[in-house]
Amino acid sequence: MVCNRIGRFLRIFFGCHARPDRSFYFRGKQFPICARCTGELIGMLLGILVACCFGCPSFWVACLMMLPLVADGFTQKLTAYESNNIRRLWTGILFGIAFIFMFIYFHRTCVRIAAWILKLFCEPQAVDRVMERFL
Repeated sequence: MVCNRIGRFLRIFFGCHARPDRSFYFRGKQFPICARCTGELIGMLLGILVACCFGCPSFWVACLMMLPLVADGFTQKLTAYESNNIRRLWTGILFGIAFIFMFIYFHRTCVRIAAWILKLFCEPQAVDRVMERFL
């Protein structure tokens, strides 16, 4: 029962088609999400660890990490090329790690915008002291 709920949540969260031919199996049971989405999930978890332990690479490195999934997915969609589950998994892992980095960049941008707005109404030096804690 709980596994069904988690599987349904994962399919909705990732917008996953969960096609049997594009999914992994364990002990004869299909994973609740496809190979690419499984890779993205693993990548997101790894991305949190990488960001905590080593920090984030530059924005452009994160963008480059997303390209293999985009290229593989669009090539598969627009041509007769058919990817395999291992490639889908690895491109998903890279994308998931980069997604976490992008989320961190988005957060930092939102904090900077909020600080800029606060400086219009508050003492700029006080805002800068508070900003040191967030960035």
